[in-house]
Amino acid sequence: MSKQINVALIGNPNTGKTSVFNSLTGLNQKVGNYPGITVEKKEGICKLPRGVKAHIIDLPGTYSLNASSLDENVVIELLLNKNDKDFPDVAVVVSDVENLKRNLLLYTQIKDLQIPTILAINMSDRMVYKGIHLDIPYLEQELQTKIALISTRKNKGINELKELITNFKELSITPCLSASEIDIEYFSKLRKAFPNQLLYKLWLVITQDVNFGKVDRKEIDAINSFKTMGKSDLKRLQQKETIKRYQFINNTLKKGQTIDLKTAKDLRIKLDRILTHKVWGYLIFFVILLTIFQAIYEWAQVPMELIDGAFAFLSEWTKNIMPEGVFTNLITEGIIPGLGGIVIFIPQIAFLFLFIAVLEESGYMSRVVFLMDRIMRRFGLSGKSVVPLISGTACAIPAIMATRNIESWKERLITILVTPFTTCSARLPVYLIIIELVIPEGRFLGLGYQPLTLMLLYLIGFGTAIISAWILNKILKMKSKTFFVVEMPNYKMPLFKNVALTVLEKTKSFVFGAGKIILAISIVLWFLASYGPGDSFNNAEEIVTTEFASENLPSDELQQKISSHKLEHSFIGIAGQAIEPAIRPLGYDWKIGIAIVSSFAAREVFVGTLATIYSVENDDVDTITNRMAKDTNQTTGGKLFTLASGISLLLFYAFAMQCMSTLAVVKRETNTWKWPMLQLVIMSAFAYVVALIAYQLLK
Repeated sequence: MSKQINVALIGNPNTGKTSVFNSLTGLNQKVGNYPGITVEKKEGICKLPRGVKAHIIDLPGTYSLNASSLDENVVIELLLNKNDKDFPDVAVVVSDVENLKRNLLLYTQIKDLQIPTILAINMSDRMVYKGIHLDIPYLEQELQTKIALISTRKNKGINELKELITNFKELSITPCLSASEIDIEYFSKLRKAFPNQLLYKLWLVITQDVNFGKVDRKEIDAINSFKTMGKSDLKRLQQKETIKRYQFINNTLKKGQTIDLKTAKDLRIKLDRILTHKVWGYLIFFVILLTIFQAIYEWAQVPMELIDGAFAFLSEWTKNIMPEGVFTNLITEGIIPGLGGIVIFIPQIAFLFLFIAVLEESGYMSRVVFLMDRIMRRFGLSGKSVVPLISGTACAIPAIMATRNIESWKERLITILVTPFTTCSARLPVYLIIIELVIPEGRFLGLGYQPLTLMLLYLIGFGTAIISAWILNKILKMKSKTFFVVEMPNYKMPLFKNVALTVLEKTKSFVFGAGKIILAISIVLWFLASYGPGDSFNNAEEIVTTEFASENLPSDELQQKISSHKLEHSFIGIAGQAIEPAIRPLGYDWKIGIAIVSSFAAREVFVGTLATIYSVENDDVDTITNRMAKDTNQTTGGKLFTLASGISLLLFYAFAMQCMSTLAVVKRETNTWKWPMLQLVIMSAFAYVVALIAYQLLK
């Protein structure tokens, strides 16, 4: 059996590179970060013919090897470092059949690095529709490679691509053109100075402002010292190189590609006129959002009820079959309710990711980015800030990482600071359970009050982010000017496989990421709620029995009062009552206070915490929502979760910085604790004041 080979998937954004990656790897893939930097790394395993295994790495999208962002730097750094464990044995350049001319610029640059390279022309199913004909043998001859004509949508050409990857040693590594002809004298000197180095690699090292963290520093410093030209002269040579490459590409495509304009049909222009219209565009986007939130509630109702009931049954069944004791109590009152508090929200979170994936796959999300740029400019943000703000609806952590492609430091810093205001999926469990407790199930114009409330919370978060950006733009005295460029991909029907993999990957990441934290916190909370110091806890049964002796309470009611007394005098009860004076003006009791404090580890822990606390307090097996709905406010005697306390809690979570992981990422991105600490203090204070005002007005 052959050794494992490294395969790099490289290409422009929107060429379908991710679809090719999914077709090759299927479920054998994982997502992480490149060591030392916050850029997403996707890799997977692919089985090739004749028992060959390929390690596929999906590199960030790039238009050329002239880097302008950290994502593009990652591509160059890997391709220049043969000592890197991920250095490709073969590169697969994924191109789009409709944008072949532009895609081939990157292809010709990679060929100059003498890496065996395959050209995968994707979306071949659109050739007839667009009136495109390709002379594959001629193109293979001119481009010095093998071409795989593929369609991930129709699942065509993937086996041919695998065959070409397997036989990568047969590929020519001869460059398509001689780029050194742009300045023969300069490149001759460069070749003489470094006779053992690849000429184009030398040129890239000299012209790129790349970190080259893994490359031999002495070697790089020696090459950089050869910069005998000024920056403007190097820029001029880069432009000459690009022109020369496009001359070669144009000449090649004159014979290799024909387009029948009469056959080409294009609805894209007509659709863009409507979807990016300055009035209809926003209205359509608003309607799409309303539909999404309505569907999140309507479609997820049945599976959520089944999950809720299943965990209640599991807790009761476990309690019945296991012997009484500490371990049984830990499982039935701590672990099962804690995990049930997060698993119940899988349907709604999966639906949210489903809709986001469909919008991205269809090409509509780029139109949203373009639309929102008109608003962003007025508030001191870049149009590129929309990507982090929208992706923040999944998680603030990758959203903050996505600010790396914003060139202006001021705009990038502002985007980092305001992104946590957008409603992430970790807030969703908190919102959903509180909305269910305090918002009635009526309808307005056919739309439920509950989905309308959820959408309003998303809009409040986004609006606060925009207003905060405007304020920061006025306060921060930094000069910046950037231009916004976004590519509008073609509209296309979302691929089921891509959408399914995205939903599965994101939901799995959410559940396992939150699950680990919740499991650990549930065990700690159960211990703190099940034990306590002093006689008030140890003699709870005697104290309560004596106190209610004259009332002849039924045994189950007396048992509940004993459990409540124990909880109140447990370690967690004492800690909760210590912070209760600070949160009582917001309408919260000590139980909510404990949930708020513990949820700083991760927002979604809020529900798991309350599930654990209520399970310890009450031996009756019931669903989490029912337990919370029955709870009373010991100060007023009424229900704990009222409209006033519920709205107060929703607004607190809408504005508070309740996530230590986000703080850590902000510190990493800004390289100082100054900004995350300011974020924590200002957002928490703002959340407290807004929640206080809301409760006092509504109570």
